[in-house]
Amino acid sequence: MTIGLAHYLVLAAALFIIGLIGLTIRKNIIVLFMCVELMLNSANLTILAYARQFNDSDFHAAALFVMVIAAAEAALGLALVVAMFRYRGTADSTKLTLLKG
Repeated sequence: MTIGLAHYLVLAAALFIIGLIGLTIRKNIIVLFMCVELMLNSANLTILAYARQFNDSDFHAAALFVMVIAAAEAALGLALVVAMFRYRGTADSTKLTLLKG
């Protein structure tokens, strides 16, 4: 049995849904960032599945671009979490509206 495009797309959809559910349920900012990263990785899996299907290197460049954006998002997000944790002593997303400045 070979692994086809449909298998990759089902796996990517499952990962995206898991990330979306985690994003809506959880309140901890670090977990929220992990869920966003999971959703971005599912998008990468979709892009790379199409790259494998159509033998196109442009898809690989797009996947690399998504990885760069995800790394920048993680760095900025973790910096915000550290600033919030120093200010409030918690990583709860409901307290994020209390930051000023």
